[in-house]
Amino acid sequence: MRTRRNTLLIAALASLLIGTFTRPVAAEEPRTIRIAANDAMQFSVKKIQTKPGEKLRVVLTAQGSMTKTEMAHNWVLLAAGTSADGFVGQAAMARASDYIPPAAKAQILAATGLAGAGESVTVDFVAPDVPGTYVFLCTFPGHFAGGMKGTLIVAN
Repeated sequence: MRTRRNTLLIAALASLLIGTFTRPVAAEEPRTIRIAANDAMQFSVKKIQTKPGEKLRVVLTAQGSMTKTEMAHNWVLLAAGTSADGFVGQAAMARASDYIPPAAKAQILAATGLAGAGESVTVDFVAPDVPGTYVFLCTFPGHFAGGMKGTLIVAN
């Protein structure tokens, strides 16, 4: 009888211990970077530092008074080796797709939609595994040339 009780007790304790090791772990929340974009065609954040594989969330808020058709902003992170000038040249012709050129989607690591004055848009992504400097920019016509760009620096 005592052996049976001991066996049941050991089985119950083992079950509890195993349960503590197999509980699902909460997913890691991404680090949030808040960026304001204004009518002067500037991002409030020009440089983001991160580690390879870090989960990030960019929240872009458009500030200003112009209508969305006159002045809108997005945040687009380009793949390494992508010509920013060439990309924005294609983007300027892509009004129907909110200035994201469909043929160039492979060159985009992350992108928000367009935000008009008072609106916010968000994108979650994982930082590249390869250390380096990656360009982010706004593709609304004229904004990149006006200085609406920055860098994501991935370093160990």
